[in-house]
Amino acid sequence: MPKRILEGVVVSDKGDKTIVVKVERTFLHPVLKKTVRRSKKYHAHDEANACKAGEIVKIVECAPRSKTKTWEVLPVGGAVQA
Repeated sequence: MPKRILEGVVVSDKGDKTIVVKVERTFLHPVLKKTVRRSKKYHAHDEANACKAGEIVKIVECAPRSKTKTWEVLPVGGAVQA
């Protein structure tokens, strides 16, 4: 099964080797037929502490690194390592 890749904005880079990424999705409300925006925050592993707040990054699923971290920052090249 392929790993999920999400794109979002870095909202915090305070932790060591950890960033918080806010991913926003839009969908059509089933009753009101209106576009609705929902966002969710993910903790992602950033080995080099390279990402700064405000940047747009892609994150990919990985094995759990801690209680909350199950995502890691995708390198700029975009290659997913299996």
